[in-house]
Amino acid sequence: MISKKNKVVELEHAVIRFAGDSGDGMQLTGSLFSDSTAFAGNDFATFPDYPAEIRAPQGTVAGVSGFQIHFGHTDIHTSGDLADVLIAMNPASLKANLRWITKEAIIVVDTDAFVEKNLIKAGYDSDPLADESLVGHLIIKAPLTTLTREAVKELNLDNKTAQKSKNMFALGIVFYMFNRDYKKTFSFFETKFKSNPLIVEANKRVLEAGYNFGDTIEAFASTYKVNPAQLEKGRYRNVTGNLATAWGFLAASQQSGRNVFLGSYPITPASEILQELSKHKEFSCVSFQAEDEIAGIVSTIGASFAGALAVTTTSGPGLSLKSEAIGLAVITELPMVIVDVQRGGPSTGLPTKSEQSDLMQALFGRNGEAPVIILAASSAADCFYSAFEASKLALEHMTPVILLTDGSIANGSEVFRIPKVSELGEITPPLVEANDSTYKPYARDEEKYRRRWALPGTEGLRHRIGGLEKENISGNVSMDPLNHELMTKLREEKVNRVANYIPEQEVIGDDDADLLVVSWGGTYGVLLTAIEKLISEGKSVSLVHFKHIMPLPRNTRDILSRYKKIVVCEINMGQFVNYLRMQFPEFSYKQYNKVQGLPFMVAEIVDKVNELLND
Repeated sequence: MISKKNKVVELEHAVIRFAGDSGDGMQLTGSLFSDSTAFAGNDFATFPDYPAEIRAPQGTVAGVSGFQIHFGHTDIHTSGDLADVLIAMNPASLKANLRWITKEAIIVVDTDAFVEKNLIKAGYDSDPLADESLVGHLIIKAPLTTLTREAVKELNLDNKTAQKSKNMFALGIVFYMFNRDYKKTFSFFETKFKSNPLIVEANKRVLEAGYNFGDTIEAFASTYKVNPAQLEKGRYRNVTGNLATAWGFLAASQQSGRNVFLGSYPITPASEILQELSKHKEFSCVSFQAEDEIAGIVSTIGASFAGALAVTTTSGPGLSLKSEAIGLAVITELPMVIVDVQRGGPSTGLPTKSEQSDLMQALFGRNGEAPVIILAASSAADCFYSAFEASKLALEHMTPVILLTDGSIANGSEVFRIPKVSELGEITPPLVEANDSTYKPYARDEEKYRRRWALPGTEGLRHRIGGLEKENISGNVSMDPLNHELMTKLREEKVNRVANYIPEQEVIGDDDADLLVVSWGGTYGVLLTAIEKLISEGKSVSLVHFKHIMPLPRNTRDILSRYKKIVVCEINMGQFVNYLRMQFPEFSYKQYNKVQGLPFMVAEIVDKVNELLND
């Protein structure tokens, strides 16, 4: 479907940003373009940018919803800094996104929306399409609303229903610009709206009309093509971080022989994990939507006691509410995974925005000495492997695990190579056989310091469990101060010994570089892209990115000791750098922080590293 009248320009990569009101369907439009990108064989990463205000006034900057996709025929690790193409469905979406596009970006606008009342709502004093404020950009003026109605006029739809398809007209234009086969999207309409054939037909007509509009207007001197990426052989699909997290737990269930139980209360941006797991009863997965966060986690503790792969999901405010129950899971030494999809805080904060602001809460947010294992996923695809590993560590070490993701990777998507479950390895919980006369509730093995898991109802394994301190070995309630100190140390040592079962930390770059950049969690893609760019320019810089937070990998001190300059980059005020200062006070750390509810940009990291190298 390549136009014959325009030349085709091949690009290494491109960034497109779809923006409009919350009701304009920008997330769906971006997702459908992402699907077409997967069919085209490109590598890609996306960033959905939801408005933080619930039901912001229509047509205002506060109500703008965006979706950005960065795709290419080389490895893509970020959703891109600035967009090459902006789809602006109204004046507010144009105003909100001008700072997120390149100086030469192509802008597609719905001219029907650029009327006086909408310009006033967006805060414009004059029409930006007429006042030369967009000089340097190629402006594609398309009366999307009018043309959408024209495309479906034979279907006799009312105006409101007809206008709902105008996002498909915009998508058709972008399909034309990037030489995509728009007909592959028809199958989505047929599945999504199978009960309403009229809506299926309307969307097909509007999408095709948008493509033909791009082909017939004289604005495009050229179209663009991004060749397929060289991906490892296998089966791929587009996944979000939340979807991948849910699948990771299902895979862990298969490999451990333990059914998944998810007890959760819906909360942005973690709710999709609950929604996805609720679809998989065929895997004996039980999902329980609790009445609140506390009920969610205590039901999960009960499920763990009963022998399930027990999971609860939440975000920062919910993690606060779960803190007492996490302590109960620590003292009872029951395995469970707590997923915290971090968002901007404190309190309700910025529910749809992303931060790394819960690390200190995950590390220390419980009364008493209550250490837990902590992992941090690095990308949407890595959420799958992180959920699997978190399950393995919880089940094999008999202790709670907190898995930190964040809003940007939970809602963002990327290409995911679907692994065979058999490739993931076995998970072997320390289950006790019936009538084992040697069983004692708090007797431990010598290697992991874990106690064994006696499932209720198993003959001969009756024992006490609860929140009061237990006597070592016997599990009887004990108020002996020396026993309490011993049990406290044993629980801490059990978590510390996990360092023997996780990989040693790897360094990207030279061991003797002038500067070591340190990062953790969902910032990986941006930091990797920036450091690879700097290394290719001959800069003496290396990257160490942490996934395992508690305990840290065994060789962490050795790595830090090799570098004279260390800078820690994170989306908070400096929580990981302060943790490193606690663990390794002998080193000097600089820090680079961003707390705007937005991910780092590659250019920001490059500029900061160059500044430090020249200091």
